[in-house]
Amino acid sequence: MSVSAQGYNSRKSGIGVLFDDIYIIDGKRTPFGKFTGSLSTVSPTDLGILASKAALEVSGVEGSDVDQVITSNIGQANSDCFFLPRHIALYAGTPLTAPAVLVQRICGSGVEVLGQAAEQIALGKANVVLGCGTDTMSRYPLVSYSARQGFPLGRPQYVDLLWEALNDTAAVPMGRTADNLAARYNLSREEVDAYAFRSQNRYVAAKEAGFFDGEITAVPARGVFEMGDLIPRKYKCANRDGLSHDEHPRLTSMENLAKLKTVFSKDGPTTAGNASGIVDGAAAMLVASGDYVRAHGLDPIGKIRGFSSAGVEPDYMGIGPVPAIRSLLDALDMKVSDIDRYEINEAFSAQVLSCARELDIDEDRLNVNGGAVALGHPLGVTGLRLAHTVLRTLKRDDKQFGVASACIGGGQGIAMVVERC
Repeated sequence: MSVSAQGYNSRKSGIGVLFDDIYIIDGKRTPFGKFTGSLSTVSPTDLGILASKAALEVSGVEGSDVDQVITSNIGQANSDCFFLPRHIALYAGTPLTAPAVLVQRICGSGVEVLGQAAEQIALGKANVVLGCGTDTMSRYPLVSYSARQGFPLGRPQYVDLLWEALNDTAAVPMGRTADNLAARYNLSREEVDAYAFRSQNRYVAAKEAGFFDGEITAVPARGVFEMGDLIPRKYKCANRDGLSHDEHPRLTSMENLAKLKTVFSKDGPTTAGNASGIVDGAAAMLVASGDYVRAHGLDPIGKIRGFSSAGVEPDYMGIGPVPAIRSLLDALDMKVSDIDRYEINEAFSAQVLSCARELDIDEDRLNVNGGAVALGHPLGVTGLRLAHTVLRTLKRDDKQFGVASACIGGGQGIAMVVERC
């Protein structure tokens, strides 16, 4: 294979790897279902199978050509999730001999999936990798860690794993980190609400223009996955119609946003209206070597130029995209202004505004189709959606370079630079 890769490592700015001749062929995602909505009864494994089968079909790649499967899933939201990577691989139609693995970098997991796929190809361990992220956040369980040993005198103790996913026990809850950034960058409540309002409006405009039609594969109300001698898998949506559109976006106004109470700190700007939505969904993409793409006459949507990660203060975790993006652009000998479109995950409006201010990103290049404030943020899925969306945006807008990036709970950031084919 003619693939090359070059890594870099700086304790001050981050780590990363640059690639040549590695491609994203295409991908698909399910609609994102609202919290306890239409997809709340569907396991993340089944959502991942749906997205993976759709991604294979749209990419023109035979399942038998897949060498590896890399998945991400944050909440163990079904009893068989220990086997989630392998089950997605098998029921999606990849070879029995193709290994599968799960990666976990919380909100950055989807980008990590794509980055690790590219690394496997660069190392000669694969020609084609199926990457999939999936999360049914509505099904994150309530658990008792001590029940197996029995309960002493007093009340049994249960933990909400959804809340635990949003609470850094070494620092502060995720929303408090956004409030911390708002204070550091002097962001007013009105500025933060205005960003959320813009995200909703941009999503609506893109949806009405049909932009998301090419991104989404509908989830039928019921389904059965069969593969050889394996036990068939059945799922059933919470409604009778299945789901073909994102459920979380909602019409709002600055007046309505201003009425919402702050959640995490008395003087902070973060509310339910300017934070990302808790949703259910899955996304999948095919990553391949240039040799495979050329041999099969494929038309990939983009090339992976590099990806990076960096650590930051846990109390200000939302600023993580800044060092990740900066270090990667430096390694590529590029400037912030060389990037035509940025998809930086909208975990919180205050967080993405802080990143944009620190990097001096013009709003006309940032999240131009709306973001997670509008459509939601399924933790293990978002990174794949960001990469797919930015590549499709580059094609629509006739631009060349894009960035997909996310902050990560605990104090990290991740970024990927892609180039339109």
